[in-house]
Amino acid sequence: MQCRKFGKLDWKVSALGFGCMRLPTIEDDSANLDEAEATRMIRYAIDNGVNYCDTAYPYHGGNSERVLGRALKGGYREKVKVATKMPCWKVETAEDFDPILNEQLEKLQTGHIDFYLLHGLNGNRWPKMRDLDVFAWAEGAIADGRIRYLGFSFHDVYDVFKEIVDGYDWTFCQIQYNYRDVDYQAGVKGLQYAASKGLAVVVMEPLLGGALVDSPPQIQAMWDSAAKKRSAADWALQWLWNQPEVSVVLSGMSTMQQVEENVASADVSGVGTLTAEELALVKRVRAKFEELCPIPCTQCEYCMPCPNGVNIPRNFKIYNGGLIYDKLDHARGIYRWLSQDMNAGADQCIQCRECEDKCPQSIPISEWMSVVHEVLGEGKPYDACPTPQ
Repeated sequence: MQCRKFGKLDWKVSALGFGCMRLPTIEDDSANLDEAEATRMIRYAIDNGVNYCDTAYPYHGGNSERVLGRALKGGYREKVKVATKMPCWKVETAEDFDPILNEQLEKLQTGHIDFYLLHGLNGNRWPKMRDLDVFAWAEGAIADGRIRYLGFSFHDVYDVFKEIVDGYDWTFCQIQYNYRDVDYQAGVKGLQYAASKGLAVVVMEPLLGGALVDSPPQIQAMWDSAAKKRSAADWALQWLWNQPEVSVVLSGMSTMQQVEENVASADVSGVGTLTAEELALVKRVRAKFEELCPIPCTQCEYCMPCPNGVNIPRNFKIYNGGLIYDKLDHARGIYRWLSQDMNAGADQCIQCRECEDKCPQSIPISEWMSVVHEVLGEGKPYDACPTPQ
């Protein structure tokens, strides 16, 4: 396993980190984890050099921390650094900090958390946490040994990111970054700015929730034109590892095959390994994807549950897939099942907008729901429906 510098720390992190947001589940229930398989996957990754595991309070209905904690029994905890996150949206007063952290320590069955993040900071949560003097609290938790280092994860625009980076002496940050998101949220500017300030930069959503894995024919033809053959996932990962500012790339893996393939990719990764021609190819692929994919949903499920029963990520996945792969008739058939049999289609949306405050991608979900139903449920042509901006 290739290892990389982690900011200012005298410690090297594996190129690949294990993200525990997309662990294998039973019967497509995100809270019902296949713990035996998840444990096998996590331990395989660690046995093959992965030394960074990332989870968070809400992942898998609160069960991700529990399963990770049990998977790290038997000597595995000593081989890795564990990262988890303070759910900032649950914090009302400064008195909430300690109970949440202590609950997480109990779920993880550990005496300390190596890398603790303020989860999903943005223009609203940042001033709230700052004004609650979260830094004084965190420094106390560092002093008493419950956490080692403080960082933050981020979903907002670059100017807010820069303000947060400058607002405290952070050890690290976590940003959404991939070859399609170079100008989105923190973007490449944020990556480079944070690194210039000495922060380690942890990358999440390197494959956009799997959207960069199964290439539509137009994209696959572009990959196939390269002299060196790689899978679509490997192209996306190598593009990230090619950049010196990237400390570790988190992958949320759902199958053992994904773990094995990503470990193999990490083994041959490195700064400056892609040629100028290969980087130009990735740039062309990015432009083609922008033409094809209308809704930037990463299937993170932060928007769920919907109070009216809409399966928001599933609706978006069906819609995007129908357009990207030019199979709208097939998508309409799946949508009919989701809408009529499961009562979870976009037609159930009452536009309460509760989901929109939770969406890291700032998608105007309620507006897209009407478009999804018009195209998939009523059979209207995509071009005939006004799309949200």
